[in-house]
Amino acid sequence: MMEKSSISIFDENYKSIEEQISAAAIKSGRKREDIILLAATKTVSTEVINYAIEKGIKYIGENRVQEFLSKENELSTNAHRHFIGHLQSNKAKDIVGRVEMIESVHSVKLARVIGELSKKKGIVTDILLEVNIGNEDSKSGFTAQEISEKIEEISKISGVKVKGLMAIPPICEKSDEIRKYFAQMNKLFIDIRAKKIDNVSMDYLSMGMSSDFAEAIEEGSNIVRLGTALFGKRNYNI
Repeated sequence: MMEKSSISIFDENYKSIEEQISAAAIKSGRKREDIILLAATKTVSTEVINYAIEKGIKYIGENRVQEFLSKENELSTNAHRHFIGHLQSNKAKDIVGRVEMIESVHSVKLARVIGELSKKKGIVTDILLEVNIGNEDSKSGFTAQEISEKIEEISKISGVKVKGLMAIPPICEKSDEIRKYFAQMNKLFIDIRAKKIDNVSMDYLSMGMSSDFAEAIEEGSNIVRLGTALFGKRNYNI
């Protein structure tokens, strides 16, 4: 039986989120269709995910390898699948070839592993490079100071295609504070794109989650990853 509470929460939230994304896109000089709404489906059942896809969600993202594998066969094929969580090199074999994009490549080592696995499968995996824009010890990713150098190195790895950047800024109490991090990310994104590096297309800037997606869009994001805002509060200890 379908989870009525989760379904009703999604129905209540989805329309409002679409309106907020549209408004933020217009403020940034873009259109609604320029922004990808990715549903972050951590702890959400396949029944609810498939309902969301049926209602219009076109992109879904999982945070954990084992959870993705447990849902994979039951998920609708009518949505693009991304991996958005921290990926350990030894778990990459379980993800490469199963998702269209890995948004959270945090090291050259991981990029090399993904490249090798992709070559064995005869594919090229789209990746985003994760930037630790707040230089937080608790988070992985490249620093803002090293990303330009590291992207040059990763661009030479066969089996992967760098499609842009991803970030999770520090938690900020004020909108102006979070905007500074988003603006820094957008500047990095634009500067790297201007270099026109081979095997780097800089199509996507993935930043903004449930509490700050409007600000992220206004500052240049074109992928926002929303979980709680769509599906309500969940038990992340599951």
